[in-house]
Parts: sequence; structure tokens; C-alpha cells
Amino acid sequence: MTIKGVLETSLYVDDLETAESFYREVLGLEAFAKVPGRHVFFRCGPAVLLLFHPQTTAREGSEVGGVSIPLHGAIGPGHAAFAVAQRELDGWIERLTRHEVEVEADVTWPGGGRSIYFRDPAGNSLELATPRIWGMEEKAVGR
Repeated sequence: MTIKGVLETSLYVDDLETAESFYREVLGLEAFAKVPGRHVFFRCGPAVLLLFHPQTTAREGSEVGGVSIPLHGAIGPGHAAFAVAQRELDGWIERLTRHEVEVEADVTWPGGGRSIYFRDPAGNSLELATPRIWGMEEKAVGR
């Protein structure tokens, strides 16, 4: 048995509408499912990014096919890193700047690769990173 990869990543946001706009307009992700006041889900390459309203998901469960999904939620900023091609990082910095999003750090890692850090409107720490930061081939994100 082998884990194949990360299928989904969850972040928690207090204002789903503002977060949805940010992830759609600034990061270019496609929303494919949402329940107002509870969640919005985005396609993110071969995986999915789930944004939840933490006060709702921590107290109100959901059900799928008669099975209750466990309650969950987090308070405070989380972190997610998105894989990008090395040649696109400067373009991302320009895009974020146009959208008035501050780049908090631009790191060239000792083992190779580069990443930039910034925040979403909920304060979550986001990173756009080349796969080389973890010793992975860039082909993991396409050429």
C-alpha cells in the first residue's frame, strides 16, 4: 500500500465571499462547488483546495450518503504551498502586486528552487513554490 499524494488541502476563512473572489481573481483557481456560509471548493491542478468557514464546520456537521462527516475547524492562519514553474515566479510577483497583495518573502532555497510568500484575505500564509525546493522535478507542474 502506498499513499499517492495529497488529494485535498483545507484552509479556514471567516469571509467566504471575499476568499472566493481572491482565489478566483488573484490566483486564477476555478470554483466548482459551494454552500454559502459553509464552504467553497476549487480545482487546483490534480488536487482540490477546500475553503471552510471554521465556526460553521466546527459546530454543524454534514452528511454524504447517510454517513456523517466529522466536525472540523481551525482558528488562526494556516499555510498552503502551490507548485509553479520557475520561469513564472516573477510574473506571479507582478500579478500579486497588481492586485495589491504584498509579497512577504522571496526565498531562493539552498538546495535549489525558489518560493514567494504572501497572505490571503483571511491571513493564511500562501506560498508559490518551484518543486525544486523539495528536490522534485519541475515537470511535476508542467513545462
